[in-house]
Amino acid sequence: MFRRRFLSLAPQLAALAAAPAFIRNAYAQDGLTAKAITIGCTGATTGPLAGVGAELKQGVDAAMGQINAKGGVNGRVLQFQMLDDGYVPQRSADNVKKMIGDGSIFALMSCVGTPNNTAIVPLIEESNLPYVGPRSGASSLRKPGMRNVFHVRASYTDETQRLVQRVVSMGIKDLAVVYLDNDYGKEVLLDVSRALQAQGAKAATQVALAVDGKNLTDVVNQVIAGKPGAVLLGTAGSVSVGLISALKKASPMLPIAGLSVTLAGDGIKALGAAGSGLALTMVFPDPYRAKLQVVRDYQAAMRSIGQQEFSPVSFESYINTLVMAEGLERAGREVTRAKLRNALAGLQKFDLGGFSVDYAAPPFAGSKFVELGVLGAGGRFVG
Repeated sequence: MFRRRFLSLAPQLAALAAAPAFIRNAYAQDGLTAKAITIGCTGATTGPLAGVGAELKQGVDAAMGQINAKGGVNGRVLQFQMLDDGYVPQRSADNVKKMIGDGSIFALMSCVGTPNNTAIVPLIEESNLPYVGPRSGASSLRKPGMRNVFHVRASYTDETQRLVQRVVSMGIKDLAVVYLDNDYGKEVLLDVSRALQAQGAKAATQVALAVDGKNLTDVVNQVIAGKPGAVLLGTAGSVSVGLISALKKASPMLPIAGLSVTLAGDGIKALGAAGSGLALTMVFPDPYRAKLQVVRDYQAAMRSIGQQEFSPVSFESYINTLVMAEGLERAGREVTRAKLRNALAGLQKFDLGGFSVDYAAPPFAGSKFVELGVLGAGGRFVG
């Protein structure tokens, strides 16, 4: 079935006084009042990943609305502060420094992008700021010794291994890999290369696509000239829409597959019929299929804030918020950041209603869930 659709704190006081302001302030219980807890995020609401940022916030708003309607967490409502970084790593770092420095957040959640998370993780580790659900599956962000970062999604390594195994098992050869010309794309290329090598294969064509898509025409020409049996994408954001559309126009029957972050909901909608047959990995259950309790809860929460459109992005941030809330609940009314970290680290086989998160030891990676889906003409996964 898949083949057919696819082919169609604390330091000493002296040291603390000498520390940079954004680190010193992190040891206070900032972002916490008697009535509210504020969770921060840096993500793109402008630029090539603007759609991701918008959908991400919808999922958080839906989850927090659902939680707060039931009294919040230990008597406190949850609040969300999201700063735009335009998918620019330095802006991500500046945003996190600002939120830590002005004492506006208690913890961090769902920040977007591999290069962006690479820029902020050192700040998080230095300041001991609990951080749940980076929207990146990069293995470089899952290093031993990281105590403050709690990943929810499966890694890109998990995704690429599953995807490559399936494609190679179908007898498809002469693969082309198009990857974004940044840290994310280069890491995905490395994962794909290793997965192909494990299957006794290799990419016939490897092409880097600029983040702003300025070399899109050249990339498409190089791919088509290589006459590949299929194209694997290590791209993300709005540039993926232009790439897929151009490839489909140049070669309508060319099989194309990508990772879970290749397209957000707005990108799938923008593709329209051109997205039909596109294969994507899924690191969470299908947000449109209400067979699981967690999906039914998510859909109800989205409708309660007036959102009738569901997406993998908003579903991911919804789940991340539930994980954060569970950690806060277990940390108790007298919550501190240290208590929150310990509570999150203690989540073992935490079932949200058909999707489980399990933190065993650092680096904390809660899930290895990976499935493959094929988009139908209506922009939803079929089969």
